[in-house]
Amino acid sequence: MHLKGKILIVASIVLFITASIFAGTQVPDVIKMENKAYPKHEKGIVNFTHKKHAEDYKIGCGECHHDEAGKPLTSLKAGDNVKSCIECHKNPSMKPKGSKLEDKERRAYHAEAIHDNCKVCHQQHNKKNNLKTGDKGATPTTCNACHGGGAQ
Repeated sequence: MHLKGKILIVASIVLFITASIFAGTQVPDVIKMENKAYPKHEKGIVNFTHKKHAEDYKIGCGECHHDEAGKPLTSLKAGDNVKSCIECHKNPSMKPKGSKLEDKERRAYHAEAIHDNCKVCHQQHNKKNNLKTGDKGATPTTCNACHGGGAQ
């Protein structure tokens, strides 16, 4: 094989690998918070507006994405690979009703971890800005407000 042929093959491989990495790390503007681990959904699927949270609200990646100790991943940037929530918060349900679990045990439940992450942030935003549910600029904190089908 000639040198040109070898260079063409190597260049093609490099291009393919680069394209594969780039394609796998694109973040959609809106993420449908649907997971196959849940055979049926009792409430509507939340459409999370990733772009709006990151760009309009200026929320850093580490506000949602964290390490195994719960510490924010502050060095993340758009396009970095991150684990899906359920990879660590493995139980695809809510904690059993009436059970009193420690935070770490409760957050093993995928739904609890996501609800804690989103709802607490929304509550903090409302408190910081002295907003109540229904006020202009208030963020949703109730089940139906998020699970009603609109983008959040």
